[in-house]
Amino acid sequence: MKDTMIGIDLAKAVFQIDGASLTGQVRFRRKLSRQQFRQFMAEQPPAIVIMEACGSAHYWAREMASLGHEVKLIAPQYVRPFVKRQKNDAADAEAIVIAAQRPEMRFVEPKSEAQQARAVLFRARERLVRQRTEMVNALRAVLYEYGHIVPRGMVQLSRMQEIAEAPNSDLPKLVREECLDLVEQIADLTRKIDARTKKAKELASEADMARRLQTMPGVGPLTALAVEAFAPAMESFKCGRDFAAWLGLVPRQHSSGGKDRLGRVSKAGQIDIRRLLIIGAMTRLNWLGGKAIRPDTWLARMTERKPKMLVAIALANKMARGIWAMLTKGEDYRGPAASFSA
Repeated sequence: MKDTMIGIDLAKAVFQIDGASLTGQVRFRRKLSRQQFRQFMAEQPPAIVIMEACGSAHYWAREMASLGHEVKLIAPQYVRPFVKRQKNDAADAEAIVIAAQRPEMRFVEPKSEAQQARAVLFRARERLVRQRTEMVNALRAVLYEYGHIVPRGMVQLSRMQEIAEAPNSDLPKLVREECLDLVEQIADLTRKIDARTKKAKELASEADMARRLQTMPGVGPLTALAVEAFAPAMESFKCGRDFAAWLGLVPRQHSSGGKDRLGRVSKAGQIDIRRLLIIGAMTRLNWLGGKAIRPDTWLARMTERKPKMLVAIALANKMARGIWAMLTKGEDYRGPAASFSA
């Protein structure tokens, strides 16, 4: 049985270690270099190793697990209240141990190499999409300076390109050259985005978990890849609502005196999955368009009383709960067939 907890304040070159018994008695404190840290941990008997879930934490979690230690990660915001006065590495390592000893503490599941690789691919595509959006906005702003008003949206790119390439264009030569250079950069980014989208779809078709998720309406390959890359094992949540709360799809509470006060959606969870679920829910609502929604369903009652975006968020909450149920039970999507009319 492990009787030692080791709190580690991670860094690039210097690691601060705080070792204590399970009852809180200090056993050792060390300040080690990167090489010394690895050797020191290899010499320690199996212990409970606690780290903040920050940069390189998942890598070191796998390294410590390979040495026989039990690894737990804590979100940094849960450690901060336990720091005593002065902020330094030693105080941080001590606070990590104190926080981990709390029986109600919540921990972050360490990610595997495959999960992190998928997260890198997903974030790379997101970064390229942001860069392309920046380029398109820059091109639109330049044309606006010369009297050409173009609506927002990627669908207007061909129109902006035609303005820049027109033989009788009223744009100065230097401006035309810059606009055409922006068009070329946008095209290059689009090719890179398409390549990563294709790779994401291939990965989503290979994994059984991603395939199962895509049986739910509104969940595509990117959403499935995001769930696989960023979400912990669904068994770590007691119910579907806990998963929805982890995503930030539940109302923020400010309750007191036995009176419940619920505010707007908290947005306090995993932003990538939450955003994609809301987009998927909005797609489902837009797809319904002129199709009638059965009047005896919750969706019909919501659409009659609430704005479309609010309904989409509520639908995304239901989708999150459905994802939890699908993955915990190992079943494909079985939706309420009577929600919409034929």
